[in-house]
Amino acid sequence: MKPVLKAFALLVLVLVVMGAIGLWYVTSKGLSAREQPGRLEEFAARRVRTLAIAGRAKSLTNPVAYSGEVIAAGRAHFADHCATCHANDGGGDTEMGRGMYPRAPDMRLRATQDLSDGELFWIIENGIRFTGMPAWGTGNREGEASWHLVHFIRRLPNLTPEELEEMEALNPRPPAAPNEEEAIEEFLRGDEKPSPRPSQPRHRHP
Repeated sequence: MKPVLKAFALLVLVLVVMGAIGLWYVTSKGLSAREQPGRLEEFAARRVRTLAIAGRAKSLTNPVAYSGEVIAAGRAHFADHCATCHANDGGGDTEMGRGMYPRAPDMRLRATQDLSDGELFWIIENGIRFTGMPAWGTGNREGEASWHLVHFIRRLPNLTPEELEEMEALNPRPPAAPNEEEAIEEFLRGDEKPSPRPSQPRHRHP
């Protein structure tokens, strides 16, 4: 057998063995989203993310000028739409963020902050396949709300306690929460009315 064919056959054999080992691991261990990705998987996922972002996105510049009003709009939008997974501070330490695979990233770190404005905008608008990041945009590169978010994401590493407190008031709440809070406030004000006593059955004389 020629050396080239021998090398090819050896390569095929190695791939078959690796595939068999991988199949055995998956069928015996399962693919739980609770597991923490290893370094190799994290490296591969980031390379895939880079490939997933359209090449032209990197050169896009933010058409919305930075201002206090823009940051406030981005902060309110983030608190209402993004914090459920990413947390108000962008750290991703939420019930939803921890339950994803891969986990919601800590957006304060370089892996996110080193992305260009255009790349951040593209991710917000288009999402990333095979992750928990959905597409929030309409495909319009002038999407103002997404560009506001890009400005706010840049601010995540330096959020103040006052900003975080403001965001907590803007976070989505379950439907029952307002009623419960209203009942608590009424109770504290002394407005709660006593529950009516159950009516006593009347006894009839024979």
